[in-house]
Amino acid sequence: MTCINTLSSRRCGGFTLMQVLVSMAIGSIVVTAGVPKVREAERRSRASIIVADLHTLGAAFETYAQEHGTWPEEVDAGEMPAEMAGRLGPTSWLRITPLGGHYNWEKDQMHGGIRYRAAISISSTSDAPLTVDPESLAEIDHVLDDGNLSTGLFRTGVSYDALYILQQ
Repeated sequence: MTCINTLSSRRCGGFTLMQVLVSMAIGSIVVTAGVPKVREAERRSRASIIVADLHTLGAAFETYAQEHGTWPEEVDAGEMPAEMAGRLGPTSWLRITPLGGHYNWEKDQMHGGIRYRAAISISSTSDAPLTVDPESLAEIDHVLDDGNLSTGLFRTGVSYDALYILQQ
């Protein structure tokens, strides 16, 4: 710290306590205003990844159904249907989704009293619990479908799992 002595006063370089407190208050306000925007951007990013995944995965399953006249057999969450091994890369199907949980192939299953012939869900597994985030699911539905999680091709199923319907 350098000080300047004059006849009338002594001034020292540096910040006063008041200047430091005002700077901290302004910084806190900026950070507080920015956090919701960062969370919104993260939610949109996760939704975009899942929408792209569902389009790609759905197209692979639909191509298989067109070529073979039937859908692949049912498997547990986090497992790849044997029929799809040459069509889906393991990193796309077997990885943990941005919401947690794994992609799950569902053939001829009931959800909410409705039977679906073919669907892809995101389900919680022992090694990848699913974080139920209604805002993220609504964002996915808004981008992918009709914006209503009770109707359309993207819905919520059992245990609030995300459900992308390929054939009802």
